[in-house]
Amino acid sequence: MSFMAPRKPALARDRRIPAIGIVGAPSAIGIRPYASGAARHLDRAPEVLREFGLVDHLRAADLGDVASPTYRDYLRPPGRGRNEPEIVAYSTALGERVAAAIASEGFALVLGGDCSIVLGSLLGARQARGRVGLAYVDAHADFATPGESSTGSVAGMSLALAVGRGESPLAHLRGCFPLVDGGHAALLGRRDGEDSRCGRADLLASSILDVPDGSLLAEGPEEAARLALRRLTVPELQGFWVHLDADVLNPLQMPAVDSPVPAGPTLESLVALLKPLVRHPKALGLDLAIYDPRLDPDRACATRLVRLLESLLA
Repeated sequence: MSFMAPRKPALARDRRIPAIGIVGAPSAIGIRPYASGAARHLDRAPEVLREFGLVDHLRAADLGDVASPTYRDYLRPPGRGRNEPEIVAYSTALGERVAAAIASEGFALVLGGDCSIVLGSLLGARQARGRVGLAYVDAHADFATPGESSTGSVAGMSLALAVGRGESPLAHLRGCFPLVDGGHAALLGRRDGEDSRCGRADLLASSILDVPDGSLLAEGPEEAARLALRRLTVPELQGFWVHLDADVLNPLQMPAVDSPVPAGPTLESLVALLKPLVRHPKALGLDLAIYDPRLDPDRACATRLVRLLESLLA
């Protein structure tokens, strides 16, 4: 990835944050079970994050949780993602709540949950405003199809599905049209190597802006934010959504995730990347995914995530 010193759009650093509506997305149906065979505990994340006073600290309206369907595909189904029909239904329900949050408050904060919650979040953003862009901040590309995935986890396919890649009904939640056009999407912070099973060749051939972790480190998070905003704030878009996977953080600071990847930004660097995005006037919301309370017995990771959200939105 080469940065070309583009013209710098205004980052609106002093912009006042709009009212925030918090939506809980306590869902783990988009991710593979633990090695023991039990469903993961990502569904507990919204409750744990609220326990640290997040709603009050952000002066947000708590719009409650969207209850998740029951986990069904403990054994991977051939040819499709785990719990695919359930995620279709959940995305629709979550989308309705997110659309209401944006309409009533202006900015939606979705506490997940696994990465598949980005699909319902995007659906809601589109229902509320129209055409939207996507900043996908993740240590993984999440660009596999069900046929390529080694786990069957929809969480590992979420960016691909959002831009309409593959034949899954999750890639066609809007019928013939994807939730977001690849030319209006930015993938920031991936460091998952060159595994062909992750759809890497198709990612590189796509119109998605791909800014891997090495470029973030070399050029700085503020420059990556500026480059992303050039994609996300074009006139034909009515806004954009930010997806944040907790595993983008360095696992020395955020070990409570299902697939930690060595290296990655610190909390301070991640704030520098995200603040220009979430404080831009076209930002519609952010979803936080993949934090697993079971892997965080002393709640140190929960404390860091709450601090991160407060730094961005308080």
